[in-house]
Amino acid sequence: MPRVLVVGSANVDFTVQVGRLPRPGETVSGGTLLVNYGGKGANQAVAARRLGAEVRLIASVGDDASGRAIREVLAAEGIGVDGVISSAAAATGTALIVVDAEGRNQIAVAPGANRTLGVAQVSARLEDFDWAEVVVGQLETPLATVAFALEAARRRALTILNPAPPPDAPLEFLNLVDYLTPNEGEAERLSGVPVQNRTDAAQAAERLRGRGAGVVVVTLGEEGALAHGPGGLHHAPAFPVTAVDTTAAGDAFNGALAVALAEGRGLAEALRFANATAALACTRRGAQPSLPTRSEVERLLQR
Repeated sequence: MPRVLVVGSANVDFTVQVGRLPRPGETVSGGTLLVNYGGKGANQAVAARRLGAEVRLIASVGDDASGRAIREVLAAEGIGVDGVISSAAAATGTALIVVDAEGRNQIAVAPGANRTLGVAQVSARLEDFDWAEVVVGQLETPLATVAFALEAARRRALTILNPAPPPDAPLEFLNLVDYLTPNEGEAERLSGVPVQNRTDAAQAAERLRGRGAGVVVVTLGEEGALAHGPGGLHHAPAFPVTAVDTTAAGDAFNGALAVALAEGRGLAEALRFANATAALACTRRGAQPSLPTRSEVERLLQR
């Protein structure tokens, strides 16, 4: 089994589905509520686990009912949760999500305990880095912690950084990243290159590679994914689906990419696998409930 370590966030999600997204100052009524669990780190861990990987998660939740429930849900998925600490300093992270009839979303997050995941907690789990073949991080935990995790991983495993949400300050540790996976908006924020199409995405990726990232994969929604690496450019088309909720599509992509790379797949095949996983995640409501199994992804790949 491929071995994937995720260092990142874990949240409780409150998702309201409405006919359209509200404008500033507007109330849109008539929605339905779904309460489940998310956070980019936890979502990516669940995605990788359902695709057949052995997965461990390092994260921080509150010492509260939501935090205990998150640990139980992740453990029930078969994810190693010994690295999920309970913090008395903050409540479990919470995300408020609004989704429209076309699957587009708006998300606001109160990070809570995610911001208490420090270098000391991660350094206490170095055996997990020795175990892993691929280490995945995001930016919903402190940047110093992310940088430490990437440095610890780089000597042992491939590294993936999903730079979401992008910080205001420049990322100074891109040289520790083997695969950087921004979406269009994140690529624009990080590179300074306006991204409106695939040509723009390639320019943004080239600039980010110039800052140290090994391979830059820009996810483009319905346009698929564009990778820029030592072997040049590669575009992987998306799988057409009817989108219901795109909330965890990026997390599905990153979890799948981690599994494919840990299995030793080439970049083109890994991107196709990741695109199929992300497409299926768009067809269901919620974050973790939307993440597909390995058999579901393989059926889509065979169409």
